[in-house]
Amino acid sequence: MALSRSKAVLLILLGIVLLLGVWTWTTYNGLVRAKAGLDTSWAQVETQYQRRFDLIPNLQATVQGAADFEQETFTAVTAARTQWQTAETRTEKVAAVNGFESALSRLLVTVEAYPTLKATEAFRDFMTQLEGTENRIATARRDYNEEVRIFNVYTTIFPRNVLAGMFGYEPAAFFASDEAAADAPRVAF
Repeated sequence: MALSRSKAVLLILLGIVLLLGVWTWTTYNGLVRAKAGLDTSWAQVETQYQRRFDLIPNLQATVQGAADFEQETFTAVTAARTQWQTAETRTEKVAAVNGFESALSRLLVTVEAYPTLKATEAFRDFMTQLEGTENRIATARRDYNEEVRIFNVYTTIFPRNVLAGMFGYEPAAFFASDEAAADAPRVAF
């Protein structure tokens, strides 16, 4: 039984529409999965930074109790911690973290001037916790940047980029350190 020409064209068009629908469905679901991976990875970055921010007041109290400490450094650490807590976007949080890392560097450099402080058990415990937290932060940032790479590739490759643009998916920003982070803090006694 031979199909008429109009029925054949209709079946071909129906097949094309069906393939386009399946492609749209799978691509959209891939975008959702990639975005979810990105968001999950960012949540891990935030969790590790929050751990650090929660640890710092105890470290500050230990340092302040054992050393005649510059108020300016404590103020900078506290201000940076507050900036993190009030930041709403990823960009604001990255800026807050970069400011905090600068203040934390000054705090740790100043601690070098107090050998008796470094000998106290409480300070050593906090420094061990801080070191572990810094390692977790580095891992979380690396994992987040990998998720950004995956997401950005997924959303920018043609023809997915057309569908990504239609649904409002834009490439994400990598978590990059502040340029000032490349300069090591100076130790002055």
